[in-house]
Amino acid sequence: MPIVQVDNLHKRFGSLEVLKGISLTVERGSVVALLGRSGSGKSTLLRCLNGLETFDSGSAEVAGHKVTAQPAALRELRKDVGIVFQSFNLFPHLSVADNVTLAPRLVHRLDKASAAALAEEMLARVGLSDKLHARPDQLSGGQQQRVAIARSLAMKPKVMLFDEVTSALDPELTAEVLVVMERLAADGMTMLLVTHEMGFARGVATQSVFMLDGRIHEAGPPAEMFAHPGTREFQQFIGQSLK
Repeated sequence: MPIVQVDNLHKRFGSLEVLKGISLTVERGSVVALLGRSGSGKSTLLRCLNGLETFDSGSAEVAGHKVTAQPAALRELRKDVGIVFQSFNLFPHLSVADNVTLAPRLVHRLDKASAAALAEEMLARVGLSDKLHARPDQLSGGQQQRVAIARSLAMKPKVMLFDEVTSALDPELTAEVLVVMERLAADGMTMLLVTHEMGFARGVATQSVFMLDGRIHEAGPPAEMFAHPGTREFQQFIGQSLK
């Protein structure tokens, strides 16, 4: 059974149709890179999969949850589907450990000792074991983004969504975040990511999806797509992206 199944998804913002019949199947353990120019619908698709945006027609099922607008169903969905954004959205008055464990403590009623152990485990996964007691303003942008990833991992999700998580970082900080994502991929985490990092999309992703004007224009194994683009539009896109 696929862990993500999207069928004929349509989404409008007023008169603007942003998603025009998206269908996508993702197998467990896959890493799917969503590629395309700004405005092609990539981020909207991710937000629909996490229930942050409602869609007008079609269907989506993620990690065994049918995506609906029902509040109870959304709470269950978000226990299994994590999402990380370009902005870190960390609480500045909380320590790194408390930022990471806030949701599990509220949702799973973890005691103090269990929360501390979870924080240590998650921060070790993102290479920040020495930052347990730091505050967000004491961290670099790359470190803050890794804390945001650890915070999502703390809920033990079955699927992780990443929405241009490196686009606000300089190349050095981007590299340290991508290393964490490579480790997650190697560990078998199912991941869908909107990215402009072509090297990551080509070398780590198991499937590339090129979106254009609200539709999937081309999809397939990254090595094949990058070596032999099937459409002129994708060829132009990667040519501009790799300059």
